[in-house]
Amino acid sequence: MEFLPPIASFALPATVLLLLTLLAMRLRQRGGGRRRNDREVVDTIAGWPPEAGRVLTITERQAYDLLRRAVPGFLVLAQVPLSRFIRVPTKRSYTEWLSRVGSLSADLLICDAGSRVLAVVDIRSPQETERSRRRHERLGRVLREAGVRVVTWREGELPSAIEVRHAMTAVLASVGAKGFAASGPMPLIPVPEINEILAEGDRAAAEAHFEPGMEPVASAFLDELEAAGQAGR
Repeated sequence: MEFLPPIASFALPATVLLLLTLLAMRLRQRGGGRRRNDREVVDTIAGWPPEAGRVLTITERQAYDLLRRAVPGFLVLAQVPLSRFIRVPTKRSYTEWLSRVGSLSADLLICDAGSRVLAVVDIRSPQETERSRRRHERLGRVLREAGVRVVTWREGELPSAIEVRHAMTAVLASVGAKGFAASGPMPLIPVPEINEILAEGDRAAAEAHFEPGMEPVASAFLDELEAAGQAGR
């Protein structure tokens, strides 16, 4: 029986392993190149035909109008991504931070005249899922750590304009909002009733042939995307 020298006996398996590794790398590179080519071939407009829809839900529009009436002189913004107004150190992966919370949006922002964020109104559904609850809590933790006050309202249980004014008096005074007199009465903006505004907006939407599918993307949809992304890792 012929025996292979010790060096040859080790060299053969090592050579086979090296060849298999090179083959796997080549297949991976081909797959990556194919995906890159697919992204280059598919046109952004042709692949995903865009349609303009509403920015706010009915509850968000009600809450937006409440804030504008209750805190005149302050800037009220809606659906602003955290990455737009929250800064974080870049010693760790900024992309990973974006994947965790940077893509989340604050429902309503109250800002001073210089657009500095003073408080956030977080509108939550009474039937939210466990994943949605965790998302809201994660968003709240980030905002509070950044020194932004968070006020929570429930869908179907929005406060009155007078209640909002009293609540925001304490909130804005606590963050030292300039030009805000906590001691004196703050007049409400004389605007049409909320129901009239919403009815007019809905009539305009109907005339523009808006369909239910044109309503804003539900927050739960982002939860599903997050779950799918984690499952694919």
